[in-house]
Amino acid sequence: MDDSELGFDTINLGHGSGGKMTRDLLDKLIFKTFSNPFIDQKHDGSVVKIDGEIAISTDSFVVSPIFFKGGNIGELAINGTVNDVAMCGAIPKYLSLAFIIEEGLKIVEFREIIQSIKAAADRSRVLIITGDTKVVERGKGDKIFINTTGFGEVHAKAKISTGRIGIGDKIIVNGYIAQHGMAIMSEREGLAFESDIVSDTTNVNFLVKDLLDTFGDKIHFFRDPTRGGVASVLSEIATDTNKGIAIFEDQIPLEKQVAAACEILGLDPLYVANEGVFITIVEAEIADHVILLMRKDEKGRNAVCIGEVTVDHPAKVVMHSSIGGKRIVSALIGEQLPRIC
Repeated sequence: MDDSELGFDTINLGHGSGGKMTRDLLDKLIFKTFSNPFIDQKHDGSVVKIDGEIAISTDSFVVSPIFFKGGNIGELAINGTVNDVAMCGAIPKYLSLAFIIEEGLKIVEFREIIQSIKAAADRSRVLIITGDTKVVERGKGDKIFINTTGFGEVHAKAKISTGRIGIGDKIIVNGYIAQHGMAIMSEREGLAFESDIVSDTTNVNFLVKDLLDTFGDKIHFFRDPTRGGVASVLSEIATDTNKGIAIFEDQIPLEKQVAAACEILGLDPLYVANEGVFITIVEAEIADHVILLMRKDEKGRNAVCIGEVTVDHPAKVVMHSSIGGKRIVSALIGEQLPRIC
């Protein structure tokens, strides 16, 4: 079905009324796209069966612009929530999906977002089983906001907790940092610069499962450094564990264009948001093996150890610079990059 067959080319308030226009939008676009035995019941909720422990994560996405180099708000919402469930040491299974749409959003844009959501969910092998759609007046939104909640089965070998982080543990990231935040910045009015930087938004749940299958409870921690970046995540870990963290500037994986863009705009890449990057903290004896496994996967081909947990400087993160100096890396204060997810 093309947009003309829908009978309308923009979203208006009637699509949020709960009446015939709402049902037309749901039937002709949303239910049709996400068809599966759960959502096909067209109920306000779904009943599913999950064995063992359940991991649940919810998130809202308000990124501006809604389309950016490498993705859009739709796939970002799916990837972000899938990854949050995976960071709990779980295998994502189901998602809820809720839209708050501003009157006037073009159907062609909404369709592209819907199709991106479907593609991202299929890549992650998760089912969208329930949701909601609301429409607000012009000027009371910003085209579209998306809320998602993810549900997953905790991996049988997973024991993910800051309480398990120990002295000597190694800190590994799966790839280049700061790409998503800089892709968004490159799209903003007045901040555009010539570059090929694209968002790193992607799902990492299968790589996480492979790591847990192989190394089990020797992996102590996962976290995806979205808002606040790598620096904020590591600062939170240091504070929560009262242990020191040492990271090494020469080991931080940073693509050249991203580094140049950060320098132009006066931004520290350690604080820039990521959407396909995760940090894992593992026992020292398996660190090299973890990196080798990660590099065999497309989502981890640039994996590297960036630091370690230390008895020195408790509750602080210290960066060892390439010229031999040291500096404390604190959590982000205030807002460095507005509306990046």
